[in-house]
Amino acid sequence: MTPEDALQKYFGMPAFREPQGDIIRAVLEKKDTLVVMPTGGGKSLCFQLPALLLPGVTLVVSPLIALMKDQVDALQARGLPAGLLNSSQTLEQQRETLDGIRNRTLKLVYVAPERFRSQSFLNALPKDSISLFAIDEAHCLSQWGHDFRPDYMRLGEARKAIGNPPCIALTATATPDVQLDIKKSLEIKDPAEFVAGFARDNLSFRVRQTNSDNDKLQALQALIKQHTTGIIYCATRKSVDAVAGKIEHLTSSVIRYHGGLSDRDRSAAQESFMTGGANIVVATNAFGMGIDRSDIRFVCHYEMPGSVEAYYQEGGRAGRDGKPSVCEMLFSYADKRVQDFFIDGANPGKALIAEIFDLLCAESDAQHEVRLPVDDLCDRVGRKVNPMAVSTAISVLARQGWIERFDIPGKRLKGTRVKQLGQSGNSLPIDGEALALKAARDEERLKTVISFSYAQSCRQKWILDYFGECNGADCKRCDNCKQAKNRAARELSKDEFTLVQKALSGVARMSRHLGSDEWEPRFGKRKIIHCLLGSQSAAIRDSGLDELSTHGILKSEGSAYVDALFECLERAGLVQTVVEGNYPLLQLMPMGARVMRSAERIDLELPERTAGALSQKSGSSTTHSKRKGSEAGGILDRRLYGLLVGHRAKMAAKTGKPAFTVFSNSVLVELANQKPQTEQAALDIKGIGPAKLKSVLPEFLEVIRMNG
Repeated sequence: MTPEDALQKYFGMPAFREPQGDIIRAVLEKKDTLVVMPTGGGKSLCFQLPALLLPGVTLVVSPLIALMKDQVDALQARGLPAGLLNSSQTLEQQRETLDGIRNRTLKLVYVAPERFRSQSFLNALPKDSISLFAIDEAHCLSQWGHDFRPDYMRLGEARKAIGNPPCIALTATATPDVQLDIKKSLEIKDPAEFVAGFARDNLSFRVRQTNSDNDKLQALQALIKQHTTGIIYCATRKSVDAVAGKIEHLTSSVIRYHGGLSDRDRSAAQESFMTGGANIVVATNAFGMGIDRSDIRFVCHYEMPGSVEAYYQEGGRAGRDGKPSVCEMLFSYADKRVQDFFIDGANPGKALIAEIFDLLCAESDAQHEVRLPVDDLCDRVGRKVNPMAVSTAISVLARQGWIERFDIPGKRLKGTRVKQLGQSGNSLPIDGEALALKAARDEERLKTVISFSYAQSCRQKWILDYFGECNGADCKRCDNCKQAKNRAARELSKDEFTLVQKALSGVARMSRHLGSDEWEPRFGKRKIIHCLLGSQSAAIRDSGLDELSTHGILKSEGSAYVDALFECLERAGLVQTVVEGNYPLLQLMPMGARVMRSAERIDLELPERTAGALSQKSGSSTTHSKRKGSEAGGILDRRLYGLLVGHRAKMAAKTGKPAFTVFSNSVLVELANQKPQTEQAALDIKGIGPAKLKSVLPEFLEVIRMNG
């Protein structure tokens, strides 16, 4: 039977998706295979179908009991011979599964990774019956992956113990470094490698810069109203409860999901969402693997995730039915402190691990056992310490066999038994260098998330490059692509070029010159802009920035224009935001340095300058300034722009507030150029947020409909 025949017979599908057919043929040729494809790309079929055609049994390592049960249930519903082995089964059920492997009545058996701790389990597996060893969620093998699982570390040795069958490792998220780690850990030789399919043509990736919880709430309201069905990911349990409470009035079907709930409550919540009983779930990343509801229209990260891998894997749960869907991150740099706490907790360091071992020895009873909660152990450390770091230290000690953990009957608490008696923590062979390297990798992944958030290029192309799928085209759907679509670079006038040079000089004056066109950043974008605008704040004066020659050099342009100007400079690659230490800093790029000193000219899509600023610069009449400003702004429909300006004046007169508080000139230019007919179509215009979407925009849309 050909793979195509099997696809139709067993799964009722007429054809493979790319590159499923090539992957399956490689597996059937008994080649070791590495598959990196995004969530929803059809990875499961790449081992399920070969399993039905190979002579023996395929062992599938899967990290979650609920996930393996769902997959086995689905296979059995098709009449396919599948089973599972995990701790939720009775001994009799486990024996039945082992018998099915021995006599080859089962073709697929899903196994939890912790089963491979047991030598008796390995001995019970008939080596001549296993045709394929499939590792799902293979990024869990790598300490540099975003979801490292220590039990996965045994799989390389387990593969040898069961006769070294051909292996297929599959994951939705693995950078080139993680791919190398997977191959090394499993000792995969000369594998067939498939890294493809990351481009999801129906997903729109967006990063919304937010300054407050109210900004985030308004963004959530807009997402829920437009898209109805979605997942909102929060960084902590506390945040889950807070966000769920704030949005419950928007929809009657909000559920919560996090590790603080009981197993029963989590199962009930997941079942409710998966069956359509609830349309919105607010969750930590505990809500993840196996979520395959097809009509999820949006995934929102309320706080930044810890890695691009996590962001893309979680965002990929949207739109699995192929229909347009949104993945939006509500980005605030202040949220970094939460991820910093997690990184600190996941990387206790050699000294703390040794200290916790000594503490466990000191607190152990006559049976060398300790039955204290982690919080009590933290209190005994004698200083403020991250409870997560203490838990991680205990896990490291247990993984190395220096202690062992056991369940305390009748309590949701594990005890600890000290095994390495008579030793001190400092005498343990702890690899401090490896621990430090892992902490550095975790910090680097977080910096990468921040760099992605500040990036001005196509979001999806940025992600494809990150995962090693290079030469992808711009998606035309993300926030950056949509903004770029409505911009046109043009040659600058002499005055405009001088203005750009002044802005770049401001960056240079607040940087450290390393020679040639290399500059080391020292300050963030906000402080640089405040200096250029002539701020006399304490932060500016205390840093001595009010003494710089560039202090106040752009004061006449106004803060709104200078903000937009710097966004333009970032998009053009003249400056860029980089993360140094704990802060985002603005760096002058080599091209920016060349433009600054007139060694190179560049076309830019400069924002519209206000009439007042132009009048001050040129000394010409207001009428002339307005005309010049319009030309600089690239207004495509001057008649409609004039009508919008007039309507703005009427609205401002009613409130007694300045006209710019209604909409800025740059917003009116974009409205005149784009002529949006709906609220959603106008959302991508900078300056139109969720609040003004309802209170101000409708009247302008009416003007556009009548005159556009």
